[in-house]
Amino acid sequence: MAAVVRNDFSKGSITGTIFRLALPMIGAQLINVLYNIVDRIFIGRMEDVGRDALTGVGVTFPILMIVSAFTALCGQGGAPLCSIARGEGDTDRAERIMGNSFSMLLVAGVLVTVLGLIFKKPILYAFGASDATYGYANSYITIYLLGSLFVMIGLGMNAYINSQGFTTVGMCSVLIGAVLNIALDPLFIFVFDWGVAGAAWATVLAQAVSAVWVLLFLTGKRTILKLRVRSMVLRWQIVRRILALGLTGFVMKLTNSAVQISCNAMLQTHGGDLYVGVMTVINSIRDMLMMPVSGLSSGSEPFISYNYGAKHYDRVKKGLLVMMVSCMIYSTLAWIFVESLPAMLIRIFNDEAALVEVGVPSMRIYFAAYLLMSLQMAGQSGFVALNKAKQAVFFSLLRKAIIVVPLVLVLPQIGGLGTDGVFLAEPISDVLGATTCFVTFMLTVWRKLGKEEKTV
Repeated sequence: MAAVVRNDFSKGSITGTIFRLALPMIGAQLINVLYNIVDRIFIGRMEDVGRDALTGVGVTFPILMIVSAFTALCGQGGAPLCSIARGEGDTDRAERIMGNSFSMLLVAGVLVTVLGLIFKKPILYAFGASDATYGYANSYITIYLLGSLFVMIGLGMNAYINSQGFTTVGMCSVLIGAVLNIALDPLFIFVFDWGVAGAAWATVLAQAVSAVWVLLFLTGKRTILKLRVRSMVLRWQIVRRILALGLTGFVMKLTNSAVQISCNAMLQTHGGDLYVGVMTVINSIRDMLMMPVSGLSSGSEPFISYNYGAKHYDRVKKGLLVMMVSCMIYSTLAWIFVESLPAMLIRIFNDEAALVEVGVPSMRIYFAAYLLMSLQMAGQSGFVALNKAKQAVFFSLLRKAIIVVPLVLVLPQIGGLGTDGVFLAEPISDVLGATTCFVTFMLTVWRKLGKEEKTV
């Protein structure tokens, strides 16, 4: 009972509670991105073959995003529903949501692994691999797919630890895997001379340990909601609601994958392996920059969802405001940083002169309107936290599928833009998609919350 009182988000300081939840999640997000970032840093430093190996691993990004998309669909989609049920005092329903989510992750994990292994060769070539980089891409993704079930369980079920307010435990879930990954990378890549395969094995083993930690906590004594076998029996009503809300993250990640596929294909056509390598580095830097703002928005969701379920609409609005302002401040600072020091950031991964020379102007174009990403994250997280599935899905599609992908395919053909056109698609989408998402949220959901508050 003490644990329930401790994690009652309807009481106490709003800002303090949100940052108590968000700071460990920011730490967890930063640590989580190290899984792939550290791989890329070590791979980029491989003697003689670093750039080709880094490019090969970069070609696998869309597949990694597809794995992450199914994790969001089956796992993270249920976490806000779980928080709302807990806010309503319905512990049994909250546990059924969590148990159904676990079963869905198991099914999706097996399907992703089998289909990925069967179709990996044509997929990798379609995603931008060349004869020079295919071997590295194939080596990495084969091992990663064999361990993708661990990735999905670890990340998908960790959302249920965070949704209960145990964000420090959630951070530790990721920290354990990240520390192990960092320790194993140089051992497997350089000492054992396993190269790219060593980086993949380090990631898979680290994620497996993290997944075990998550399951031990959710079946242990400290958790408020327990993962029980009886709750794992799939019920269509629950599955449908998880899929409806999880579709937001699924679409966002799947469209990220589609964007990456189209970018790699167009860069390969107009610039070759060098430009695909530049995009690999830019994606890595973007991942690092996105983690704090993603942690801020994700850390706010349990608070917002809980109070929405408890009908404390004043706290919901104030919580949303804290999240929005924090995201905007961070994104502005991050934008200034990346536009000021592009060469330094590129050299973290590879200091080859050609890569830096091409990468600096490309990076400045790509991040030109990055500060507006805070609007997308704030609006998107607001829709998800309040269970507005249709709106959340639409704005996920709008920015990437409707705006970015067509621009990536068309801009390189206009006025000789070539590779610059590929990188230019991102800032245009930041201006159009992010602004539209935020303004719509404020004009619809925000106004409705004000009316609900007055009538309750």
